[in-house]
Amino acid sequence: MATVTGLFKRLLLGRARRSEELGETLLPKRLALPVFASDPLSSVAYATQEILLVLTLGGLAYVYVTPWLAVAVICLMTVVVLSYRQVVYAYPSGGGSYEVVSTNLGPSAGLVVAASLLVDYVMTVAVSVASGVDNVISALPALAGHRVLLALCFVALLTAANLRGVRESGRAFAAPTYLFVGAVLIMVGTGLIRYLMGDAPVAESARYGIEPTPGSAQLTGLALIMLVLRAFSSGCTALTGVEAISNGVPAFRRPKPKNAAATLAAMGAIAVAMFAGVTTLAIVAKVHIVQDPCRLIGLADCAGYTQRTVIAQLASSVFGGPDSVGFFVVQTATALVLILAANTAFNGFPLLASILAQDRYLPRQLHSRGDRLVYSNGILVLAVVAGLLLFGFKADVTSLIHLYILGVFTSFTLSQTGMVRHWNRWLRTDPDPALRRRRHLARAVNASGALVTGLVLVVVLATKFLEGAWLAVLAAVVLWLMMRAIRRHYDAVAAELTVTDPRADLTPPPRVLALVLVSTVHKPTLRALAYARAFHPDRLQALTVDVDRAATARLKEQWQRLDTDVPLTVIDSPYREITGPVIEYVRHARRTSPRDVIGVFIPEYVVGRWWENLLHNQTALWLKSRLLFTPGVMVTSVPWQLTSSARARPAVRGAGAVRRGAPALGQGTIHLPRDSGPGPGPGPEATPNRSP
Repeated sequence: MATVTGLFKRLLLGRARRSEELGETLLPKRLALPVFASDPLSSVAYATQEILLVLTLGGLAYVYVTPWLAVAVICLMTVVVLSYRQVVYAYPSGGGSYEVVSTNLGPSAGLVVAASLLVDYVMTVAVSVASGVDNVISALPALAGHRVLLALCFVALLTAANLRGVRESGRAFAAPTYLFVGAVLIMVGTGLIRYLMGDAPVAESARYGIEPTPGSAQLTGLALIMLVLRAFSSGCTALTGVEAISNGVPAFRRPKPKNAAATLAAMGAIAVAMFAGVTTLAIVAKVHIVQDPCRLIGLADCAGYTQRTVIAQLASSVFGGPDSVGFFVVQTATALVLILAANTAFNGFPLLASILAQDRYLPRQLHSRGDRLVYSNGILVLAVVAGLLLFGFKADVTSLIHLYILGVFTSFTLSQTGMVRHWNRWLRTDPDPALRRRRHLARAVNASGALVTGLVLVVVLATKFLEGAWLAVLAAVVLWLMMRAIRRHYDAVAAELTVTDPRADLTPPPRVLALVLVSTVHKPTLRALAYARAFHPDRLQALTVDVDRAATARLKEQWQRLDTDVPLTVIDSPYREITGPVIEYVRHARRTSPRDVIGVFIPEYVVGRWWENLLHNQTALWLKSRLLFTPGVMVTSVPWQLTSSARARPAVRGAGAVRRGAPALGQGTIHLPRDSGPGPGPGPEATPNRSP
């Protein structure tokens, strides 16, 4: 079984990589762009659509606001990109917003950012995959009934690709990302050229009117402002994932900050160009899109009508219909990049979780690198949570989008505020006039970013809170409380384990009593007895529980024939219980001599087949779990490997191996050969141990 599992893992993930190969996984800019920027680039596919979906609640009366909202989103994106370039240079260690805020605004504020980003990374996967499935269904409407299954399959594929390694996932995702960018720019360029030549493309929905929702036909004053702000907040989904590059600076090739900043600038320029082009083309082609197709005036059968996305309608109008090659190229590229956009989260979430685990805010296992030098545990956690979210919300973009972008703007606002404090600290100590001028400019950029993103955060909260954003807020609050509780636990454990008096802690106990648990006289029992002798205890004693008079009598006879000087103590158990009498005997010995140490040696079987575990007594496991809570008692498992255990013996690097992060190898490190084994035989953690 272990061999089959190892072979499957090797085929799925590839060979394990050594720690010193970490440098080979670093990304050049051409691969870093699709790895870290696929989310903001892909959001072009639905950001314009989200603006139109809100504005068309009032029919066609408010669609004229679309270009102004697009300009506002573009200005906001420009400010955010410029602000995060400052973060990349100031904090290149990879903490991104979390490090900036923790350093400048305090640990509690840093945890707010961390919790918000972790929630938003999960939402990135859910929304990106759901949106990608929407575009697949736009091209192939027959798949509409399999929406959730498709979404879960795509999450599984993304997980497998990322478990293979950052560089490998970058290579796999580079072509679809660049294909999407090229296809959208060609579509926009072709459509705008046709418009300038007097042959403007016309969307398939342009012939339909839109019936306003009740009460939204003639909005004025505050109601109109709220509608526009709601549309703007929906369009701000175009900014999701912008912070991922600042979090992933360590994954870049040297010089890391310079390459990361260049990639961030390229991402911003491409995203702005694509978003502006798609929005302009949607206005030119008169795309009419609504949440409920039955609000389309002139549609004969709204119940059976599958509404295509904005990108799909534009591709169809520009390239000659839904059967054209250009349409399928754009839809294929869009579906692929939307699904692959989740890769931004698959890189950002594990890295941030690793940093938080290193700071003791999350379980330490999230700081461990797997076979392929990626944070495998973080990848798996993200995949499971996002999969549950897709299943619970039936992979519906409209339902999921309300939970989205809140965490991003929380991160934006606090990180830019932290950068303002960062520059203030530098300006108080830096006498160089030239440097002071540059830092004044940098502070102005970050202050503008903090102000603008703070206003957007207020807008998002005001317009989306009751529509579902409260769930994201609640999740972030729960996560924040959980991380603080984990840190308190780790701090309490560290304080409890700190050495205060080395001499006292190193003082050996006055006496050691060794107890060997015996159920019958056979080879495992004798091995446990011999092993206990090797420790040279002050007293050595065999212990058994009398639950069967005849069996106990036979055991006494066998023990006498052994002719050993180790006494056999029989504990009476009138109610046929084994664990309770043993625990009480050990505790009584502790009360009699509280300074002595008691070592309990338990012989156990090691088996190789899962069903063999069901055929052997589980008493040893229960005894150990009880004895471990008794102070002054040391529990030792003495394994006896049955023949079947050989087939399950793990290799040096086997499934379930415990790993840490990949440290630099320094002097004094022992390098084992690749085929060297762990020792003479598997220990208790290598294979399941069960008592006879």
